[in-house]
Amino acid sequence: MAENKQPLAPLFSQVDVSTGSPTQASLPPGEEQNELLREVLSAQDRTNELLEELVGAMAAQHKQRSNELNQWKSANPRLAKRCRKAAEALSQVQVEYLDRMTEEIMDNREDLVYGEFMLSEFIDRFGPRLAHLNGVIQVLAQLSANSSSDEADA
Repeated sequence: MAENKQPLAPLFSQVDVSTGSPTQASLPPGEEQNELLREVLSAQDRTNELLEELVGAMAAQHKQRSNELNQWKSANPRLAKRCRKAAEALSQVQVEYLDRMTEEIMDNREDLVYGEFMLSEFIDRFGPRLAHLNGVIQVLAQLSANSSSDEADA
């Protein structure tokens, strides 16, 4: 039986593990640092450009939203005033609610600290109401008329 041996590819090859690229390897030591600093500066400049674009876009969105709110307030002056009064009334409700909540916390401090069930019950009882109340107050405050126009009409 004749064996046909084909040459096998080497299992290992040489890899250049020297630091830097061939162009940087020829640079003097101080120049390599300078080149790296230039690259960092270039990247920072690009980051600053992107941030400026982002701020501009956000400012444009904010301005558009503000204009839309002002148009709504102008189109609905009576409702805007009622939103202001409702927001003020709900703010008082919020203060009373927070007062009751803090009183409950102080009365049950130990149970809340050491009792997982009591803490869960407390959060279930007060958390959603407080979150929703804050959301409603925020919406009403945004839709309300400016305080300077309220004072002039009062």
